[in-house]
Amino acid sequence: MNEDALRARRRRNLVIGLSLAAFVVLVFTITLVRLQGNVVERPF
Repeated sequence: MNEDALRARRRRNLVIGLSLAAFVVLVFTITLVRLQGNVVERPF
């Protein structure tokens, strides 16, 4: 592979990795918000 192809592969892998990390953060945040809402409504 030439240098341009390797650079494109690295950039593509970086974008995929950042997208995956953003998705994980989004799911984690949504989960926390939903759990906090259920805790407020729970009777003691």
